[in-house]
Amino acid sequence: MKNFIVLTVIIVVYIFSSLVLAKDKANIIVAQDGSGQFLKIQDAIDAIPVDNKQNVIILIRNGVYHEKLFIMKSFITLVGEDRDSTRIIYAELRKNINKTWMDMRRDWGTAVVNIDSSVTDITLANLTVHNNYGSLHNTEDHQFAVRGGGTRVLILNCNVIADGGDTLSLWNKKNGMYYHANCYFEGYVDYVCPRGWCYITDSKFFGHNLNASIWHDGDADKNQKFVIRYSLFDGVQGFPLGRNHRDGQIFLLDCTFSKAMADTPIYWPEGSQTQWQWGDRHYYYNCHRDGGDYAWFKDNLEKAETAPKENEITAKWTFDGKWDPEETMPSVLPMVFLPRPRDGAKQIQDKSITLKWVPARNAISHKVYFGNTSTPKFKKNQKCNSYTPGKLKSKTTYYWRIDEVTETGTLRGPLWHFTTT
Repeated sequence: MKNFIVLTVIIVVYIFSSLVLAKDKANIIVAQDGSGQFLKIQDAIDAIPVDNKQNVIILIRNGVYHEKLFIMKSFITLVGEDRDSTRIIYAELRKNINKTWMDMRRDWGTAVVNIDSSVTDITLANLTVHNNYGSLHNTEDHQFAVRGGGTRVLILNCNVIADGGDTLSLWNKKNGMYYHANCYFEGYVDYVCPRGWCYITDSKFFGHNLNASIWHDGDADKNQKFVIRYSLFDGVQGFPLGRNHRDGQIFLLDCTFSKAMADTPIYWPEGSQTQWQWGDRHYYYNCHRDGGDYAWFKDNLEKAETAPKENEITAKWTFDGKWDPEETMPSVLPMVFLPRPRDGAKQIQDKSITLKWVPARNAISHKVYFGNTSTPKFKKNQKCNSYTPGKLKSKTTYYWRIDEVTETGTLRGPLWHFTTT
């Protein structure tokens, strides 16, 4: 008992102590070589207090972690050292697990990463999650990479892959809100299939099946919606875009479809138990297909309720103002992230604007570069993650860059640009 108390105290100190002098700003480090506090990811999650109310960053060093994870506490971030080299891989088939549970526990433990329905503010960042049951056992049956409920779930700069259907299944249909940016999704039928509210931006999709890539359940609230912006869809020859067994509302803006996509609109599957009580609600803006566009994804935002303009359709708008993840996103990635205005943005008002970004996790200050050439001039080194350049010229392309100053050196940021009206 005494040893247990001592161990508990040590763990709490690890989590909540100030790490100002640390070279890497993480509360807990998991490393297979023993250089962290834990060897396994689940042990690190279990060390967090049940009533945790502050974001705890668990840094996972590079390696292949053959673990099935259960997240039953709120305010947890799992961030990898490298997106492609930090890999959480586990083989699990949905129907195998459901044989052992009563109805009240259906689907619990069927994924590589399992998120409890009661939690909030969970972030997965800079890593790969892969359910590889299909390649090991030659099946495309449903196998989740990430499955669960909860709300305010962020997936940032990740690869989320399954060798079967339902790769990413966040299914809190009552109040689930999910935001994903700069990700890669791969799987079979309905491999990205949120319930509730979901916003995805700057991501890539690859589908292996001839049923559907995306799916949405929004029948609990007419305002629920699934928005995808600035993303690329690809897959096997003849892959269809999506379907809805239940009421759903899907917006695709500024998306690119590969030549392989079938000429099949998002559809209601024949034989489904429920019909669409609110009708066909699939909306498009500025979407194009390599090899030629299909008529069914022509611009039609005016047909959506309230007829929103494309510049109104943001993450905050998607979540009906209940959550603004791009303004509240924690600094968990090792690099500067999420420039606003976004890279390549056009029609930016030429009056004074404010540049914003999400800082790198280890940044102690930010070197700002800004100008109207591709080699922007250094402006200042500052603590805050916003900068106002002053009045801008009309019809001009501006370039900017943020270099992050850390305790170990300066990380050069990518070059971004936008064009004024």
